[in-house]
Amino acid sequence: MDIDVRGPRFGAAVTTVVLAAVLVTGSAWLLAWQTLAFALGAAGGVGRSPYGWLFRTAVRPRLGPPTEFEPPEPPRFAQAVGLLFAGLGLVGYTLGPEWLGLAATGAALAAAFLNAVFGYCLGCEVFLLLRRVTVRAE
Repeated sequence: MDIDVRGPRFGAAVTTVVLAAVLVTGSAWLLAWQTLAFALGAAGGVGRSPYGWLFRTAVRPRLGPPTEFEPPEPPRFAQAVGLLFAGLGLVGYTLGPEWLGLAATGAALAAAFLNAVFGYCLGCEVFLLLRRVTVRAE
């Protein structure tokens, strides 16, 4: 079943704020929270993430009915990519090197920002590209 495109965008906006706060504060705990949010979104889909729950319960009831939908697989893949980068960032912040934490968190922040502000889901585009390549290879 397709999902309301506003949900993943809302999640990307919250993620942008959280990751920016991580870069400003250097908080490994805050990055651990974001890593968990990505893990839940990758495992169960964006609707199962904490930000998806917040959108569904607090934001969506205040909006009009959705007019655009998308398949859930590309955003779910994007959550897995975010998990990878947040996990690398967490390793960098906790075990070192610190530049790894900064770079990985910055990359995840850039992708979340693109989705939140411009509606361009980088992870979704990678998913679609990989799907095209694997279909042609068969």
